[in-house]
Amino acid sequence: MTKNIGTVDRTVRIVVGLVLLSLVFVGPQTPWGWIGLVLIATAAVGYCPPYALLGISTRGKQKESEEKMA
Repeated sequence: MTKNIGTVDRTVRIVVGLVLLSLVFVGPQTPWGWIGLVLIATAAVGYCPPYALLGISTRGKQKESEEKMA
């Protein structure tokens, strides 16, 4: 499992995930807010399965080559 989520993408996922998760407890109290947990989990791990299937990576080229060397 090679990490395919960059720093900016991780930050955005955490912020959006927290906003969605807050919908469960405040506001319209919709169960759709639980999707925020998926975003937070993928940000924490640094890996997004749909990105892998589509061949997308938001990490920089330099970081990918450093990871392969380690």
